[in-house]
Amino acid sequence: MATFNSLSDKLGHIFSKLKNKGQLTELEVKGAMREVRIALLEADVNFTVVKEFIKKVSEKAIGEEIFKSLSPAQQVIKVVNDELVELMGAQHSKLNISDKPPTIIMMCGLQGAGKTTMCGKLANMLKKQGKKPLLVAGDIYRPAAIKQLQIVGSSIGVPVFEAGQIDPIKIVKKARDFAESNSHDIMIVDTAGRLHIDDTLMDELSKIKKVLKPAEILLVVDSMTGQDAVNVSDTFNKKLEITGVVLTKLDGDTRGGAALSIRAVTGKPVKFCGIGEKMNDIEIFHPDRMASRILGMGDVLTLIEKAQGAITEEEAIALQKKIKEKSFDLNDYLDQFEKMNSMGNMQDMISMIPGLSSKLKGASLDMDEKKIDSMKAIIRSMTNKERVNPSLLKSSHRKRIANGSGTTIQEVNALMKQFEQTKDMMRKMSSGNKHGMMRMPF
Repeated sequence: MATFNSLSDKLGHIFSKLKNKGQLTELEVKGAMREVRIALLEADVNFTVVKEFIKKVSEKAIGEEIFKSLSPAQQVIKVVNDELVELMGAQHSKLNISDKPPTIIMMCGLQGAGKTTMCGKLANMLKKQGKKPLLVAGDIYRPAAIKQLQIVGSSIGVPVFEAGQIDPIKIVKKARDFAESNSHDIMIVDTAGRLHIDDTLMDELSKIKKVLKPAEILLVVDSMTGQDAVNVSDTFNKKLEITGVVLTKLDGDTRGGAALSIRAVTGKPVKFCGIGEKMNDIEIFHPDRMASRILGMGDVLTLIEKAQGAITEEEAIALQKKIKEKSFDLNDYLDQFEKMNSMGNMQDMISMIPGLSSKLKGASLDMDEKKIDSMKAIIRSMTNKERVNPSLLKSSHRKRIANGSGTTIQEVNALMKQFEQTKDMMRKMSSGNKHGMMRMPF
């Protein structure tokens, strides 16, 4: 996750110096804590939050049991990890579900935070979980807001209720009746935003809250605005008593202060985060996993969940069979690229693998989305016979494929070499595995 790259690098540097010391002195721990304090402030974490965090960590890290342990540096890192988890909420906060459907989720926030898109992402996630969501166009002021929500809904196959630019209170009442009549168990209301917080906005939101009595009032904030996001969250919470926060643009080049400060300042949890522009780019916010990422220790559980969402057990077994029978071909290779795309950004996935991100730091991964799209174009420019039997590809075929895919013969050759290497790696990964599941290469 790009948001924490800078902070993660700085903390990694601080702790590497501790590890090199072997045994630690109180002075060395205090020095490290001063550096951690600076790193957090530079990451735009709230000053009061940083002060309290360093105080708690220092008290626990300068204990006698730490210095007597076999690996005091690792114990200090564990203390920092535990306190980061506590800072962000100890455990992930589940979505509140009403006893009587529909569960009403009221989405609010300022303009530009990505609220309407996040309504769609959340609806898409819930739909995949077997729910029957309904999107409600309650933003009647922003130009083309209703149309934008309809486009979002259409892209994920979720209906949108709209009643034009009438009173928003009437709209949400009609929408609730529609949801009940059409067996929608989730109703997500896209409310009006403003360029800044004002009494008119808050008054309207308060009236909608009173009428709907929503199970969730989720505030959508732009993590790229740093402490402004924390201040907005605090104000909305005091005025509206929100139930949780959704952070957007957590994949961007931000310093991460909002994610680390919001719960401590507002007392309300971060429930979801946006990690890209696609409708699948939404994650449940897990404080323990986020702390692990920040400290460069990876996030295997999220990586596994992404993989499980991209490939079913039946598909995994079928793939395993093809590899064992040596029938894995370029059609299967193309399918793997499609599934890789659905899992998200390659750099983010690598950051979830413990130890791998630091090993590849500074190295060109050569596997960005444009590169993958190029490789997919090369395979699609082949005939089905060529995909099934790549040995048919002679020089003339490769020239035709390069022309058809808008690439070069060198790129076609590179793809074929990579394909053979991938087949060989897959055979090695799956060999000797009694349970029919591919072993991960890390």
